[in-house]
Amino acid sequence: MSRFSIAIVIALLLTGCSTVPITGRSQLSLIPGSSMLSMSADQYGTFLKENKLSQNAQQAATVKRVGARIQDAVERYFVSAGLQSHLKSYKWEFNLVEDKQVNAWCMPGGKVVVYTGILPVAMDDAGLAVVMGHEIAHAIAEHGNERMSQGLIAQLGGTALATALSTKPEATRQLWMSVYGVGSQYGALMPYGRMQESEADHLGLVFMTMAGYDPNVAVTFWERMAAQKGGQAPPEFLSTHPADATRIANIKRLIPSVLAKYRQ
Repeated sequence: MSRFSIAIVIALLLTGCSTVPITGRSQLSLIPGSSMLSMSADQYGTFLKENKLSQNAQQAATVKRVGARIQDAVERYFVSAGLQSHLKSYKWEFNLVEDKQVNAWCMPGGKVVVYTGILPVAMDDAGLAVVMGHEIAHAIAEHGNERMSQGLIAQLGGTALATALSTKPEATRQLWMSVYGVGSQYGALMPYGRMQESEADHLGLVFMTMAGYDPNVAVTFWERMAAQKGGQAPPEFLSTHPADATRIANIKRLIPSVLAKYRQ
């Protein structure tokens, strides 16, 4: 990388920061929210056209029902915190896709997909609330913008999103898909870093508790998710996400305070 390119990247790092709503953590944010929402709508629409929606009316209704309860909890939280403007452009959607992958994700603007493969692991509404609360938390905390910003610097040399879309559309699309775990086995675990995963675990507990679900279910859900991997996870220091035991221990530590503060 040339000195000029390095200077550009440094300037981006110094100016492109924002604060995560709720937690107050400072994060890299180079992409305007309007651009993230526009790309989300495009990519979500394309995904739904290219993939088969579940024909199981009962399961699809469960996804929409649980999603609506988490949405209501998120909106109530943001109103209580005076942050409702952060959600003004959200157009929530909850869809169940026929796919054996143990996966779920949420794009900016509340665009949620749950794969049928994760339903046996979720087991019931409360387990599904763990999944959807966690994934929606990623979107609420703008982790996608953070990861896209990091990717634009690392992979595309700090190229602006609009420029990347016009000059390297396929590379940008692949970066987007990898950030949100679209088509990635165990996508709920893979795209984000340890800090983001822990943040989503915490916020997800808050949202599911406010929605009337028992946050203790998160412990057994993540135990089942760990069992799905068959003990193949790398050591935590080699991983971009928390080790299963670390994640579960952190969730257990958080549950009492979440219940005390957010139980309805």
